[in-house]
Amino acid sequence: MNLTRHFQVTNSVVALVLSNLVTICFAVVQIWDIFEVMLVYWGQSIIIGVFNGKRILDLKQFSTKGFRVNNQPVKPTRETQVSTAWFFFIHYGFFHFGYLIFLLSQEKHMSGIAIFGITICILVFLVNHGFSYRQNRQRDLSRTPNIGTIMFFPYARIIPMHFTIIFGSSFAGDGRGTLIFFLGLKTVADVIMHMVEHYGAKRQQVTHAGL
Repeated sequence: MNLTRHFQVTNSVVALVLSNLVTICFAVVQIWDIFEVMLVYWGQSIIIGVFNGKRILDLKQFSTKGFRVNNQPVKPTRETQVSTAWFFFIHYGFFHFGYLIFLLSQEKHMSGIAIFGITICILVFLVNHGFSYRQNRQRDLSRTPNIGTIMFFPYARIIPMHFTIIFGSSFAGDGRGTLIFFLGLKTVADVIMHMVEHYGAKRQQVTHAGL
């Protein structure tokens, strides 16, 4: 069982790296700047949020240990599950709406070829995260995951965007430097957070038979 899980995690990590490499290849071949790259990763982040919200709604049983609403502990009920999912969708969506406004404010004209490349990259991430969602859903059925952990985890995915927006001005006049910084940070962050998620799931696992 451990060998099978290790194999699944390894495959998912490889798929994630390859998905990022597709974006890197398009960025190099089509000579993208940071604007096109951030559009791709904005799309990826939206996909992660949608699948994560659906994952919350799919939970059959879950823990609310350490999870508080209005500074009050909550019970693991269907009402808690639905309200948590909607709060996540609205809050996560608000942040990404802000990112979209920032990106659109750049007023960059893109060619049809660039739009095609961006679309392909986003679709690749859609397939990759759809596969991860199915893995997570199967794993959730064999344990009692913490709903708070599931809700907050995707926010770690937007850290690279924060760093790029905040520190990107340091690379003014050097588009290549910004691109390399963002691509490297984003790929490493993806892999690290993916491994943290799976490692945390393994430690928290509680089978139905043990309940």
